[in-house]
This record gives sequence, C-alpha cells and structure tokens, in this order.
Amino acid sequence: MGTVPQSDTRLCPAAGGPHKAGAECLLAEELTLQYPDIEVRWVAADLGTADGVKKTVQAAQELNGRDTAQRILIINNAGSLGDITKPFVDFTDPPEVDRYFTFNVSSALCLTSSLLKVFQGRAGLERLVVNVSSLAALQPFKSWTLYCTGKAARDMMFRVLAKEETDVRVLNYAPGPMNSAMQDQVQSHTADLEVRHHFIEMKKRGELLDCHVSARKMLDILEKDAFRSGEHVDFFD
Repeated sequence: MGTVPQSDTRLCPAAGGPHKAGAECLLAEELTLQYPDIEVRWVAADLGTADGVKKTVQAAQELNGRDTAQRILIINNAGSLGDITKPFVDFTDPPEVDRYFTFNVSSALCLTSSLLKVFQGRAGLERLVVNVSSLAALQPFKSWTLYCTGKAARDMMFRVLAKEETDVRVLNYAPGPMNSAMQDQVQSHTADLEVRHHFIEMKKRGELLDCHVSARKMLDILEKDAFRSGEHVDFFD
C-alpha cells in the first residue's frame, strides 16, 4: 500500500499472494519511479482467511492521506495456480476446491468491496480497481481446471462491479506470460505435456515477458484511461 503526500494524493492498496511477493515489489518499484514521493507500506496477511482480509482493510484505514486522496487505485494481484498436476476428473474433494476459491475469488470480492467502503465515492476522488487477470480467463488450458475457472469467475465479478458502480473505473488486465516463479511452476508441474512443452519452448525462445515491462504497461493503460470499464485488456492488445 502506498500514499503520495502531495496536493495530488494517490493511494494504492495492492493485494498479492504467497507467490506474488516479487510481483508486488516490482509494482512498488514502478509506482515509485512514476511517483517519487510515494510511501510504500507492506502488510503481511493471509487473504485466504477472514482475519487476513480484515487486517488488510484495517491497514488501509490507517493510511495517511485517506480523506484527502484524489485517486484510489486498488490492485487485486493475489492468486495461485492451484493443483495443476491432475485433470478435471480427479477433482473429487469439495474442501480442496473450496479452499482454492476462498483464496482466489472470495477474498478478492470481500477485500475490494471492503476497500471501496473505506474509500467512499466523493467529489474530486477518482477510484480505480484492477483485477490481474489472465488469458486463462478466456481460453481453457488442460490441467488448469482451478486456475482457468478462478480467473474467469474474477473477470465476470469485476465486470459486475463496473456495471453497478459506474463511478469506479474497473480494469481486468492480463499481464501476459511473465518470467516469474509461477511460470517456473507451470513448466515443472503442469500435467498436460502439450501445455507444459508450450511454455518451456516460450522460455527457450525468450518470449516470456519481463515483469517490469508488464507492470509499466498496466500503469500506462491506467494513465491513458481509454479502456471501457470492466473490459478485459491483454498485454498484447
């Protein structure tokens, strides 16, 4: 979370998961490059639990400049691949599936709605919400049952937000295939050999994106403000 203590005050609560700490650091770096006076505050919380969501919301309530901010940017980057070592027909344990969707869908809904209540709409305040999406929200990948379903659910969830709260700008941003720890997991654990080979070859050809490049693209999209609220925008669009 960060705040810029200037007349043009911007607050940026960003939520990341257990494999997203690096991504959050990169985003913080890009934000500090664009807004040198930004203050970054890290909050360690398990967003798969009600207590973790509550802790994050409480930290947002304590941010300096909350009542005078001119722009609020909420970035939902928390997420996990889930079990990609087995196909659809092997998901027979409801608690396992419930745990995945609690962390990847429910927490994003509850955290975003709570933060929007903390930062209520008022004259002079611009509110933006970003859901870090994926091509997997639109296109099925074998062995990625939970991941594809979770990403598709989140896209639709934030499209509903865009319809209901017309004063909130909502972006579903797919950052592209990034060279990250999650990508390493894809290449080593994906059960479907065709999908696994596809990403291994992408890495060999140098086609995976640098995380800094994708983060900058997202910030550029937000600054240009030319997207339709709720729209799914891919890095390659």
